[in-house]
Amino acid sequence: MKKILIVDDSKVSRMVIRAHVKAAHPEWEFFEAGSGEEAIKSVIENKPDFCTMDINMPGMLGTDAAEQILQQHPEVRIAIFSANVQDTMQNRATSIGTIFVAKPVTEKSITIVLNYFASGK
Repeated sequence: MKKILIVDDSKVSRMVIRAHVKAAHPEWEFFEAGSGEEAIKSVIENKPDFCTMDINMPGMLGTDAAEQILQQHPEVRIAIFSANVQDTMQNRATSIGTIFVAKPVTEKSITIVLNYFASGK
Protein backbone atom coordinates (compact mmCIF):
# COMPACT_ATOMS: atom_id res chain seq x y z
CA MET A 1 0.00 0.00 0.00
CA LYS A 2 1.27 3.48 -0.89
CA LYS A 3 1.48 6.27 1.68
CA ILE A 4 1.06 9.98 1.01
CA LEU A 5 1.86 12.95 3.22
CA ILE A 6 -0.12 16.14 2.55
CA VAL A 7 1.59 19.27 3.87
CA ASP A 8 -0.20 22.61 3.98
CA ASP A 9 -0.89 25.13 6.72
CA SER A 10 -4.48 25.37 5.44
CA LYS A 11 -6.66 22.52 6.70
CA VAL A 12 -9.07 23.26 3.82
CA SER A 13 -6.26 22.81 1.26
CA ARG A 14 -5.24 19.53 2.91
CA MET A 15 -8.87 18.34 2.79
CA VAL A 16 -9.23 19.25 -0.90
CA ILE A 17 -5.98 17.50 -1.87
CA ARG A 18 -6.90 14.46 0.23
CA ALA A 19 -10.37 14.22 -1.35
CA HIS A 20 -8.99 14.37 -4.90
CA VAL A 21 -6.22 11.84 -4.25
CA LYS A 22 -8.53 9.54 -2.28
CA ALA A 23 -11.00 9.52 -5.19
CA ALA A 24 -8.22 8.17 -7.44
CA HIS A 25 -6.50 5.98 -4.83
CA PRO A 26 -8.85 5.03 -1.97
CA GLU A 27 -6.43 2.31 -0.89
CA TRP A 28 -3.60 4.73 -0.04
CA GLU A 29 -2.72 5.61 3.55
CA PHE A 30 -2.91 9.36 4.26
CA PHE A 31 -0.91 11.53 6.65
CA GLU A 32 -1.11 15.29 7.11
CA ALA A 33 1.17 18.01 8.42
CA GLY A 34 0.57 21.74 8.87
CA SER A 35 4.18 22.92 8.68
CA GLY A 36 7.57 22.08 7.21
CA GLU A 37 8.86 21.01 10.61
CA GLU A 38 5.89 18.66 11.08
CA ALA A 39 6.47 17.28 7.58
CA ILE A 40 10.08 16.37 8.34
CA LYS A 41 9.00 14.53 11.52
CA SER A 42 6.16 12.78 9.69
CA VAL A 43 8.48 11.50 6.95
CA ILE A 44 10.75 9.96 9.61
CA GLU A 45 7.82 8.40 11.48
CA ASN A 46 5.54 7.34 8.61
CA LYS A 47 7.91 6.81 5.66
CA PRO A 48 5.55 8.03 2.92
CA ASP A 49 6.10 7.21 -0.74
CA PHE A 50 4.70 10.57 -1.87
CA CYS A 51 4.32 14.07 -0.49
CA THR A 52 2.46 17.21 -1.55
CA MET A 53 3.98 20.36 -0.08
CA ASP A 54 2.82 23.97 0.16
CA ILE A 55 5.55 26.66 0.00
CA ASN A 56 4.33 29.54 2.16
CA MET A 57 3.75 28.25 5.68
CA PRO A 58 4.58 29.60 9.12
CA GLY A 59 8.15 28.81 10.11
CA MET A 60 10.02 26.85 7.46
CA LEU A 61 9.27 27.29 3.76
CA GLY A 62 7.95 24.16 2.07
CA THR A 63 10.82 24.19 -0.41
CA ASP A 64 13.32 24.13 2.47
CA ALA A 65 11.43 21.28 4.14
CA ALA A 66 11.28 19.37 0.84
CA GLU A 67 15.01 19.83 0.32
CA GLN A 68 15.77 18.48 3.81
CA ILE A 69 13.41 15.54 3.30
CA LEU A 70 14.99 14.64 -0.04
CA GLN A 71 18.51 14.84 1.41
CA GLN A 72 17.59 12.22 4.02
CA HIS A 73 14.93 10.31 2.07
CA PRO A 74 15.62 10.62 -1.67
CA GLU A 75 13.06 7.91 -2.44
CA VAL A 76 10.14 10.21 -1.48
CA ARG A 77 8.44 11.81 -4.51
CA ILE A 78 7.47 15.39 -3.69
CA ALA A 79 5.13 17.73 -5.55
CA ILE A 80 5.04 21.38 -4.57
CA PHE A 81 1.56 22.96 -4.65
CA SER A 82 1.60 26.74 -4.30
CA ALA A 83 -0.27 29.89 -5.20
CA ASN A 84 3.14 31.61 -5.22
CA VAL A 85 3.87 31.16 -8.93
CA GLN A 86 6.94 33.41 -9.15
CA ASP A 87 9.69 32.03 -11.41
CA THR A 88 12.09 31.96 -8.45
CA MET A 89 9.76 29.62 -6.54
CA GLN A 90 9.16 27.37 -9.55
CA ASN A 91 12.90 27.21 -10.30
CA ARG A 92 13.70 26.43 -6.66
CA ALA A 93 11.14 23.62 -6.62
CA THR A 94 12.64 22.11 -9.78
CA SER A 95 16.24 22.55 -8.61
CA ILE A 96 15.67 20.46 -5.47
CA GLY A 97 14.11 17.57 -7.39
CA THR A 98 10.39 18.23 -7.08
CA ILE A 99 7.70 19.40 -9.48
CA PHE A 100 5.81 22.66 -9.11
CA VAL A 101 2.04 22.76 -9.56
CA ALA A 102 0.08 26.01 -9.24
CA LYS A 103 -2.84 26.30 -6.87
CA PRO A 104 -5.79 26.22 -6.72
CA VAL A 105 -5.89 22.45 -6.44
CA THR A 106 -8.10 21.00 -9.16
CA GLU A 107 -8.80 17.58 -10.59
CA LYS A 108 -6.41 18.48 -13.44
CA SER A 109 -3.58 19.52 -11.11
CA ILE A 110 -4.05 16.37 -9.02
CA THR A 111 -3.84 14.30 -12.22
CA ILE A 112 -0.51 15.98 -13.06
CA VAL A 113 0.81 15.17 -9.58
CA LEU A 114 -0.45 11.56 -9.61
CA ASN A 115 1.15 11.02 -13.03
CA TYR A 116 4.41 12.43 -11.65
CA PHE A 117 4.22 10.11 -8.65
CA ALA A 118 3.51 7.11 -10.90
CA SER A 119 6.33 7.94 -13.34
CA GLY A 120 9.02 7.32 -10.75
CA LYS A 121 11.30 9.89 -12.40
